[in-house]
Amino acid sequence: MEPSLLILLILAAGVIATLYQGINIVPQGEEWVVERLGKFSRTLKPGLNIILPYIEQIRARISTRDIILEIPQQEVITNDNAVLLTNAVTFIRVTGPADAIYGVEDFREAISQLIMTTLRSILGEMKLDEALSNREHIKAKLKEQIVDDVADWGVTVKSVEIQDISPSQSMQKAMERQASAERERRAIETMAEGNKNAAILEADGKLEAAKREAQAQIALANASAEAIRVITENIKDQELPAMFLLGDRYITSLEKISQSQNSKFVIYPADMQAAIKGMLGNVFKK
Repeated sequence: MEPSLLILLILAAGVIATLYQGINIVPQGEEWVVERLGKFSRTLKPGLNIILPYIEQIRARISTRDIILEIPQQEVITNDNAVLLTNAVTFIRVTGPADAIYGVEDFREAISQLIMTTLRSILGEMKLDEALSNREHIKAKLKEQIVDDVADWGVTVKSVEIQDISPSQSMQKAMERQASAERERRAIETMAEGNKNAAILEADGKLEAAKREAQAQIALANASAEAIRVITENIKDQELPAMFLLGDRYITSLEKISQSQNSKFVIYPADMQAAIKGMLGNVFKK
């Protein structure tokens, strides 16, 4: 092969390689950052683009589609010293490829760390019950605090979602013990309240029974007084009516005792017959 032909072939290959380096087709959903002699030059949009070979080069290929960024799980201590486990997911989009490349070393890692630290700060100001029941508030506050910082990196935060907020295993065991103690306390209080109400009802019953017994005694005494008055008016004697009523009640009491299943012996005074004879004798004398 002649030297001139070889040189032509080498030149043709160089031209083809140069053209290949200068012609770039950017796919839809991406933007390419171009540097000229090490300095940012421009951003290539989707479609056919031509750059100056050897002078310009592609610095980075940036996706302009929504990016799903998962935030690792971390431990957070709340305002009342409770330990929580929480993780999140955020949806971002690069709107300024040059800022995303030159504004921060790794925008994905930077956003992840920013969300983690901000989330710890937000939950650290809340109590356990508030943190577990206010996910929407936490999400809104988290997005509000990071949106300005992320914008400096050419990134827009579309949404931030809290995937999980739950107590740690040790905290769950402590909460279970607390709940068990609370249930036991309520059971004791309920039992004590029941016993108190039962005692009150029993005392009320005894008081009512005592009142009725007193009323019965008064009624019985009034009846006895009336009986003594009537007998006294009829037989004109002061002692005999009372002795008659006492003897009558004594005999009635003996009858009740004799009818009891537990009664074995009936004891009555030795002078009972003499007393009755005396009473009858006085009656016949009059």
